[in-house]
Order: sequence, then structure tokens, then C-alpha cells
Amino acid sequence: MPADFVPGNRLTLLNSGAEFFPALLIAISEARRDVHLESYIFEHDSTGRAVADALIAAARRGVAVRLLVDGFGTPAFADTLLPALTDAGVMAVVYRPDLAPFKLRRHRLRRLHRKLVIIDGEIAFVGGINIIDDLSPQGHLPPRFDYAVQISGPLLRTIQSTMRRLWEIVIWVKLKRRYRIANNPTPNPAPCGKQMAAFLVRDNIRHRRDIEEAYLVAIASARKDILIANAYFLPGRRFRRALGDAAQRGVRVTILLQGCIEYLLLHYATQALYGNLLNAGIHIFEYHHSFLHAKVAVIDEQWATVGSSNIDPFSLLLSKEANLIALDHEFAGQLRRSLETAMHEGARELLAEHWQQLPWYSRLLRWASYNLVRIAIGISGYGGKH
Repeated sequence: MPADFVPGNRLTLLNSGAEFFPALLIAISEARRDVHLESYIFEHDSTGRAVADALIAAARRGVAVRLLVDGFGTPAFADTLLPALTDAGVMAVVYRPDLAPFKLRRHRLRRLHRKLVIIDGEIAFVGGINIIDDLSPQGHLPPRFDYAVQISGPLLRTIQSTMRRLWEIVIWVKLKRRYRIANNPTPNPAPCGKQMAAFLVRDNIRHRRDIEEAYLVAIASARKDILIANAYFLPGRRFRRALGDAAQRGVRVTILLQGCIEYLLLHYATQALYGNLLNAGIHIFEYHHSFLHAKVAVIDEQWATVGSSNIDPFSLLLSKEANLIALDHEFAGQLRRSLETAMHEGARELLAEHWQQLPWYSRLLRWASYNLVRIAIGISGYGGKH
């Protein structure tokens, strides 16, 4: 389904948790009618407790608060934060809470990976930032590098209806009863800016490939440059071919990837593709300053996306994801400048000749990792030439 761009929005780019969490907490504290939040991770740490306290305070002053977290991303949620939230009147639900270790089923791999918030139908947040302390797990690196977008304007209608639909489905599945959220008593969001934007999701019903197709269309139309920053980058053949075709027609293609190892298998699987990408004329930078968690891109300083979707099979074929796409020179330029600053301060470019000098056993390890990931995707039933 093509992206449905809506004019009249105001978009504010938020760089990592240092900008996102203060904006989120202020918005929740000012909520008058309802708060609806979805997150893959909602950790029981200082950040998670601060957000939970804000939700509890909102519920106690009569705001309808709905919270949906993923059961795999937040396995301890039911034993830590959930009791206090429900006692205060927060409607909190865990999405697919059980992942039985010896009963692997395809649907168990389909996770809620979206990070969305909408408040009073007037302000929304879309991005890749979980509700978790921004510091790295080891604590010796600077905060995670990620983005979110604060949105006001007509696009909120689409975001709100998308979140309501999933909530009603989840309640029906869990409680076996229909649940309808009351319509927002306020008028539809009026235009409050000049920015054109679209909201895309990936699910298994009507939007299986919407985010991937939006990327492919934008890459195919690129004329000057493509800059992608992605935490987990394992594109299929179509995506790799599109990037290679763009480089061959003179477009500068730059990919900023994770340099710090967080998940060993995915890290080495991604590196298995480096040789082919570099030989196609694609520039690869690895970010070492901290953990890269961003899922963003800028094309020709006009098209930009910020969201939860990585460019790997788990995001593009399995998980529920959500991305904002902006057609706006100012927003795209701001995101590009932020990425360029991050690359200058904390990334290193990989050169084809250096990569080709890796010993054979090192290359074998990377290809073995790549094939293991592909086998996992094949077991899930979503293998192929995507």
C-alpha cells in the first residue's frame, strides 16, 4: 500500500532519550482525557519507574490510560511494574506474554516492536526509543543513539485509529469480549504546521510490506544521496539490489551500522554482507561511540523516515512496526545533519581493501552466522527472496 501523505503537521525531531523522555513526561503530565502507549520494552529501572509514575498520576486524576507492552521484550513486567499500574487504574496489557522455549510456533516470533504514544488525540510520539534507561548495558559507554518524532496535526487521526484497532484486537483475544474505545470527544486535529508526513505500519493483515516498499520506492527515485542508519541491518536481495542499483547510477549510498557488539549472531551476520555492499560502491560506517539503536534514513534531503523498523527480516517480515515518513526539506535536513555529526564524532568508515584482507576463517564465521539467521527465518515460514 503506498504511503498516504498528509499535509499540515508539525514535526519535532528528538535525539535519543535525553530529548525524548522529558518531552514524553511533560506531555503525560498535561494529559486531560487519555494516554495510549505502546512499547516493546518497559523496563523496571529509573526511566521506566518515572514513566510509570507519570501514568499512575494521570490515571488517578481521571485520565484514561492504556498501556500495551511486549511479553518477550519485557518478560518481568507482570511481576514488577504491572501491579502498581493496575492498582491505580491503568489499563495495562502484555502482548503475547509467553514464549515457551520448547514449543516454537511461527506466531510466537511476531512481536510488538512499535514505540508509539498518543495523548488526548493532540500529540503523538513515533520512533525507536523503548522505555528504558538510555545508558548501555555495560554502563561504560555514552547513552544509546536513537531518535523519535513528536507530532501534532492531522496525521494523528491515522496514528490514533491504528493504536485503537490493535488495542481492541488484543482485548478481544485476551478477554474474549468486544471492547470499543470511546470516540475522542475533541474535533479532528487541525493543521498546525506545514510539514507533509505519512504513518506506516507493518503487520500480517493488510500492511505486510508497506515499510519495505516505501524504502524501495524512495531508493529507486534517489538522485543524489541515500543515508541510512540502522541498528540491525540484514536486507533481502531486493533491498540490496536497490541500493546497488542506486550506487551504480551515481547516487552516494552511505549506511551507518552498529559497531559495538550487542547481539553477536546478528552482528556477524550483517558483516557477512559487507564485501558485496562495498564492492557495489556503497559506503559503510560503523558507529563505536555508543550502542546505535536508530532506525532512520534520509534520501536527497527531502524524504526521511524515523521509526521502529530495522532493515532485517525480523522487522520487515515478522514484527509489528511503525515508521513516520516525512516529505519535508527542513526535517530531512535536520536529521541528516544530526547523523553526519554522529558519524564525524563516533563512526569509522570501512574500506573494501581492508575488509578483503580478513582471514578465511573470519569470513567463514560471518557467513555461518548469516546462514543461521536465514535458517531461523525459514523455520518461521518467512524465508524467500524478499
